[in-house]
Amino acid sequence: MIRKLIAGNWKMNLNPVESETLIKNIVQKIEKKFFDKVDVLICPTYVALEIAARMISGTGIKLGAQNLHYENDGAYTGEISASILKAIGCEYVIIGHSERRKYLHEKNDIINKKIKKAIEFELKPILCVGETFEEREDEIYEGVVEDQLKEGLFEMTDEQIKKVIIAYEPVWAIGTGLNATPTQASDMHAFIGKIVSKLFGDEIANELPILYGGSVNEKNASQILSACGIDGALVGGASLLANEFAEIVKAAYEI
Repeated sequence: MIRKLIAGNWKMNLNPVESETLIKNIVQKIEKKFFDKVDVLICPTYVALEIAARMISGTGIKLGAQNLHYENDGAYTGEISASILKAIGCEYVIIGHSERRKYLHEKNDIINKKIKKAIEFELKPILCVGETFEEREDEIYEGVVEDQLKEGLFEMTDEQIKKVIIAYEPVWAIGTGLNATPTQASDMHAFIGKIVSKLFGDEIANELPILYGGSVNEKNASQILSACGIDGALVGGASLLANEFAEIVKAAYEI
C-alpha cells in the first residue's frame, strides 16, 4: 500500500521571518502519530529553505523545493541547482507546475531534463500534469495529460521512474476554489496509471504515487483523499495556514 503524501507548495509567499512562524506552528499542530501513516512535505521559497531544514530536523516533516535547473552549475542567473538543494537538505522537488508552464513557458523536454537531474542527485521529483478549463471543455484533456507524461518521462529507466511522484493538478482548479469531483479525480488518476503502465509496466504503475492538487482544503480533503487511486495531495493556499494544513494531514491519517 502506498503511503499518503501531503505536500505544501508555498509558491512565492512568506519572507524568512513569516516562514519561521508558519513552520513553528505546523510542527506544533501536526500530531506525531500522523507520521506513522502519512509523509508530510513543505516546499518553501528558496530563501527559507535553510531555515526550514533547521526547524524541521527531527520532526518527521520533509523538505522540498519548488523548482531546479537541469544543469549542474554555471552561468544561469536566478536559477538553482540540484546539488545546492541537496546540500541544504531537500529530499523532494516540484517540477513542471502549471504556473511555470504558463508564465515561464516551460516545455515537456525541459521538464524531462529537470526530472532526470533531480534523480541524479537523489531528489524525488514531483511531476505536475494537468489540463486547462478549455482543454477539458474541448474533451482533449486526456491527450494533453498523456503528452505531458510521455514527454516528461521520455527515455527514463525503470529505476529512475521508481523515484518519481505524479501530481495531477487540473489547471482550472488551482487557486480558484474549484476542484475536480472525486469521480473526475479518480478517473484521471486511473488514466495516468494506465499511461504509466503502457510506458513502464503494471508493476511500476501500481507502485507509483499519484497526488491530487487543486484547491485542496480542510473541508474537502477527506472526500478527495478517500477517492480511489489518490495517494495524497499537493496543497497550495491551505499550506500557508498551519491549522488547515494540519487538518489535511489528519484527514490523510484517518483514511
